[in-house]
Amino acid sequence: MSIRSNKIASLVKEKLSLIFLHKISDPKLGLITLTNVKVTPDLKIAKIYLSVFDKSKREYVLEHLDSMKGYLRSELAHSIKTRNTPELIFFIDDTSDYVEKMESIFKQIHENDNKRND
Repeated sequence: MSIRSNKIASLVKEKLSLIFLHKISDPKLGLITLTNVKVTPDLKIAKIYLSVFDKSKREYVLEHLDSMKGYLRSELAHSIKTRNTPELIFFIDDTSDYVEKMESIFKQIHENDNKRND
């Protein structure tokens, strides 16, 4: 990514976090964390990566945020001063799931090694 798209991505992440915190009050969404934002070099698309605490709500969160894209983009346009506001595309960041899986594998390997040594 270019320096400009990195700056815009950082700004989008900051401003969307504030919008989520202060302007979205749906308790059904639960705890949502913006983990990463990637903006295309032409600044037309922002890929928003989310971590959702309650894994059972992931699909609901994506559907709800997709239905709110217009509102979120409008709010974002008011807080960032760019010629165009990027289109928002939401994704679930499953990095924590991957980390949990890897930790489980390492733990199992460690336990198997201990059994062999005993």
